[in-house]
Amino acid sequence: MAIKNKRPPRKESVGAQFICFAQPGEDGEWTGLFEEDVERTAVVKTVTVTENSESTDVYASGEVYDTDTSVAADDIEVEVVAFPADTIARMRAATIGTGGLVKDGAPKTRPFFAYGKIVMLKNGNFRYDWYPKCKLKENSDEVATREESSSEQNDTITISAYGFDAEGHKKNYVDSTMESFPEGITEDKFFGKVIVTDEDLASAISGGGQK
Repeated sequence: MAIKNKRPPRKESVGAQFICFAQPGEDGEWTGLFEEDVERTAVVKTVTVTENSESTDVYASGEVYDTDTSVAADDIEVEVVAFPADTIARMRAATIGTGGLVKDGAPKTRPFFAYGKIVMLKNGNFRYDWYPKCKLKENSDEVATREESSSEQNDTITISAYGFDAEGHKKNYVDSTMESFPEGITEDKFFGKVIVTDEDLASAISGGGQK
């Protein structure tokens, strides 16, 4: 058996983020369909993804026979230097009146949206991520007085990513360091539409539009 040495590239930075709202069904249910417009913002400081899983050992004949793992929604914590006010209001299901008054904080059903991000790796490599089925979990709104020297006043947004298919997958991605990386994919093509299925990726590569 041969030994094959590999030298994977390290993470270098986080790139832009992408948001596309879903077309809601009755009572705001998930449809798997999306609006045409994808919003791109280069405001990200950090992104932390936490997988909420729980493992339970199954015993038989005095020993561990198997381990069952249940996975809940993933938490995506995003620290940003700024965030579009219209987008966060929509994520929070705020009511925007005809005169411009925004009413927020009521216990409403928040809309689904897709969240995408770029992970930049060394030597020009990268990973493109789409989380197709997300909801806003919480967002911070903290501001401090300005002193003699300016300081960063960032916001933190926490997003819940849910399983978007029958198998419970939460993320679709392509990685330029993998042998399976699709030839012809670019940032504009991958994030020009929400990638949910293999057919969506093929359509994106060929230049097809949003479904």
